[in-house]
Amino acid sequence: MYKRSEQIESRLQTLVRLIREGKYSTPKLATALNVSEPTISRSLTALRERGYSIRAVNDGGKWSYELAGEPSKPNGKKGGAA
Repeated sequence: MYKRSEQIESRLQTLVRLIREGKYSTPKLATALNVSEPTISRSLTALRERGYSIRAVNDGGKWSYELAGEPSKPNGKKGGAA
């Protein structure tokens, strides 16, 4: 069970990094992480529940995600690397 939790946390951290890099759609994220598109959707929901502001943007007919905000740390500062 612990190994599975580590895998999920690693996936979420990688997902945040890829979204920060920009221009990733759901299919591209799924390919990059070697998971299904529904897994990407669930992971995005999990990140949003943790306080990440992730939005889909349309750039000339191509959809991608962008990170609009990160959860605050307990001291009130924005989060750094996830």
